[in-house]
Formats: sequence, structure tokens, C-alpha cells
Amino acid sequence: MSAVNAEQIAARLDRIPASRALWSIVALISLGGAFEFYDMFFTAYVGPSMVKSGLFTPQSLGVFASLDAMKVAGLGTFIFSTFAGLWVGVVAFAQAADRFGRKAVFTTSLLWYVASTVVMAFQRTGEGLNIWRFIAGVGFGVQLVTIDTYLVELVPSGLRGRAFCINQCICFTAVPVVALLAWLVVPLAPLGLAGWRWVVLFGSVGAIAVWALREGFPESPRWLAAQGRIEEADRLVSGLEARVLAELGSLPPVGTSAPQTTAAPRARLADIFQGRYRRRTLMLSIFNAAQVIGFYGFNSWLPTLLGARGVDVPRSLEYSLIIAVAQPVGPLIGALFADRVERKYQIVGGLACMGLAMAGFARASSPVLLITLGIMFTLAANIMSYAYHGYQAEIFPTRIRSRAVGFVYSWSRLAAAFAGLITGALLADGGADAVAAFICGAMLLAVGVIAILGPLTRGIALEQLND
Repeated sequence: MSAVNAEQIAARLDRIPASRALWSIVALISLGGAFEFYDMFFTAYVGPSMVKSGLFTPQSLGVFASLDAMKVAGLGTFIFSTFAGLWVGVVAFAQAADRFGRKAVFTTSLLWYVASTVVMAFQRTGEGLNIWRFIAGVGFGVQLVTIDTYLVELVPSGLRGRAFCINQCICFTAVPVVALLAWLVVPLAPLGLAGWRWVVLFGSVGAIAVWALREGFPESPRWLAAQGRIEEADRLVSGLEARVLAELGSLPPVGTSAPQTTAAPRARLADIFQGRYRRRTLMLSIFNAAQVIGFYGFNSWLPTLLGARGVDVPRSLEYSLIIAVAQPVGPLIGALFADRVERKYQIVGGLACMGLAMAGFARASSPVLLITLGIMFTLAANIMSYAYHGYQAEIFPTRIRSRAVGFVYSWSRLAAAFAGLITGALLADGGADAVAAFICGAMLLAVGVIAILGPLTRGIALEQLND
């Protein structure tokens, strides 16, 4: 096949209309991401029960007890192991999707998550628990990076915003699910196994079900074309076109796409620091390190923050569950304007609302106001989340997209590992006001870098954004 045919792969993908065939692929891929969210958020709900099991005493922690020198102790060692694993995963393996393909890495990381999490669920010491938590983090840390890359390459430019709304809605559904499961199961010990272990295992069962459906989503045709595998890319696009034709009866005419070569040169990490990509890499690295302070700083510490506002433990868990139910709603609201408003402006607006809601939350005391502000923060955070996941993937070229997203995303994992320690110290010394100031400052920094350095992307083909 000629180079013209390689260009047509992208043009044909970009003319695919909104359809059941397209959204079903988006939904299947998004189900894989739901397990990273499930895994990220279950700590807040099962952590107290894990501590009660005696897993985090210095004797049980073994080598991890030495983290006390860094002021990391008890459940903090589990959280630290989580984010350390996530960081290693995205740094060491994000480039794998650029080399071996999006689908291969997506399915492999699901199996990695299942195997390591099942082993982790049966550990009897804090040391063993943390080791397998780290290993699990390495596996599912690369998952979300691969999903972002996958979706950007499969979905046409005019639908990318809505695709990430669907993706994030499905992913965030995992949060109320884990909150509900923890509420129902943690107090029990079915078959003599502690309730928190069952909550962990439920996520693995769901991941196996998604892996079994792997034939429902194709490899990225754009990635295949970038590798010179034009015939395979053409076959996959033709299959998608046939499904859409059967559903809608017609297809829009094929437009034009920016020129691309049949086989891209071997990608290197250094490429993300070349030309225009240097500024984009710097911008997103700072942004990711800052935004995670608000996103996980609030969600991971929500019950504790409520306690700092005078809410007792049972009530704080009840309020947290109510707020968690709002998690999938933010992306649904975003679907109303996802492809009508510039992505960078959606990110900036979400960050600003997060800062304002956090400032009010720190001063509120009435239950209604606390819950209302908590929901406002959650909705804004999740609108910001779907927007930036699409944004950071679409502003890098196909041949280096996965490693670029992995690199910039890794800063959020590294920052989250240490931001938790800072948040805990601020909460102990200055209460909710100090935490609010920390989060608001981080949101202001994130707003600045995106507003000043971020390119416009709405409705622009990937090849034009990255020619």
C-alpha cells in the first residue's frame, strides 16, 4: 500500500459518526479503567478495617517499618506503596504501548492486576501486603495511560470530548460501588475471610470479566499505520465502517488528513522534549503534579476532613457515601459541552471551582452545606478529570503518545505519594483550613500553566495538532 493509504486511515477514522458501534468500543475500553479507580479508592473505605486487623504494626510491616524515618507509618505505608508502584508502572512501562500496541498492553495489565491483587488479598503481614500492593500498582499504573492513548486514537476529533465523558463516567462509577461494597461487607467475615479482603477480591473478579470481553475492541488503527502495518489498519477500519453502515445506513464522505509516513522512526523518550513538545511536556508535568493534590487530597482524606469539621466517624462515612454517589455525574454533565468548549477552558474552569469549593468546605459546619460543597468539589474535579485525560493524550503524536502521557502522568503519581504525607501533617497542625490553603494553592498553579501554555485542540484532527 502507498503512503496515501496510510493518510486515509486517519481520515476514515475521523469521519466515523456517533454510533452504537463506536460507543460500545469506548465503553468496553473504559471498563478496564474502572478497576484502576476501584483500586485507587478502596483504601479510604477499607483502610480502617485493615488497620484493625493488626497488619500495620511495626512487627508486621517488616522492612516497611523503616519508612517511619520519612514519617510514613501504619496505613501510610500501604498508600505509599500504592503510589510508588503506580509511579514505577507509568515510568517503566508506559512506552510498552508504543512498542507492542495499545490492545496488547491493555489486556496484559488487566491480567497483571488480577493476579497480583488476588495474592495481595490473602497476605497475613503488612510487609507482604505492601509488597504485593506495590506490584499491583506497577501493573495497573500503566492501564490508564494506555486507555487515554487508545481512546484518542480511535475516536474522531469531533467526538473526543464525549468519548472521555463516557470513559470517566464508567470509571467513576467504581467509587460509589466500592463505597457501597465496603459498607455492606467490611463489618462481616463471609466464610471466615475478613470483609476488607472480599472488597479487594471483588475488583479482581470484575477485571477478569472485562479481559474475557477483549475481542470486542480492536487494536488502534492509527498505531498500526504508524508501524507500517497498513493492511491490518485498513482491515480494522473497514470492519468498523461496516458496523456503522449496518447501523446508520450511510457514512459521511472521507475528508483529508495531514500527511503521515507509512512507518514512523523508532520512538525515543527524548522525542517528547523536542520542538513544540518540550513546552507541552513541561506544562503537563507541572499540571499533573498540582492537580493531584486537589483531586486525591480531597477524595482520599474526605472522612478525615469531615472529622476535622466536627463530624463523628459514622456520620462521616455516611456523608462520604452520599458524596461518592456524585462521582459519575460530573462527566455526564460535561457531555453537554465536552465538544463545544475548548478542552483547556474546561480544565481551567474545573480547577477554579475545585479551589472555591474546598475553601468553603474548610469553613462549613452544617451537614447540608458540607455535603453540598463536597458534591460541588466532586463534580468540578470529575469534569476537570475527563477533560485533561483527553487533552494530555491528544497533544502528542501517535508514535510517542503512550510514553509522553506516561511521563507527564507519572508526576501525578509521585506527587500523590508525598502530598498525602503533607496533607496529613497540615491537617494535624493547622486543621482543615491549612489543607484548604494547600489545595487552593495547587489549583492556582495548575490553572496558570494550562491557561498560559496550553494549545487549543477542539475539533482538530490529531495529525493536524501534531504535524
